[in-house]
Amino acid sequence: MVNRILKNRKQRIRRVRANISGTASEPRLAVHRSNKHINLQLIDDESGKTLLSATTRELKTSKKTKMEEATAVGELLAKKAKEAKITSAKFDRRFYKYHGRVKAVAEGARNGGLKI
Repeated sequence: MVNRILKNRKQRIRRVRANISGTASEPRLAVHRSNKHINLQLIDDESGKTLLSATTRELKTSKKTKMEEATAVGELLAKKAKEAKITSAKFDRRFYKYHGRVKAVAEGARNGGLKI
């Protein structure tokens, strides 16, 4: 059963990534969500490098709800991207549904000024 779940997960990742590829001017915003934290990366797929990253571990206050933390880390990444002169990105949700904390990350990045 575990193998089937992992196989389906890999298929969903491939299906999402088939249409998304990041460049230096418009990198891919990759999301990794765990039970405790959210990690975000802006990735240039042409050179294979991570341009920026942000995580909930960087946030100063941890007394927020997970949804508030997700929005805050999206805004943090948008702030870092603005400093690096990156204005837009392609959203890579991997196998996660565009719902809950993943959606909050995207909305936070948009509120921070990043065009997704």
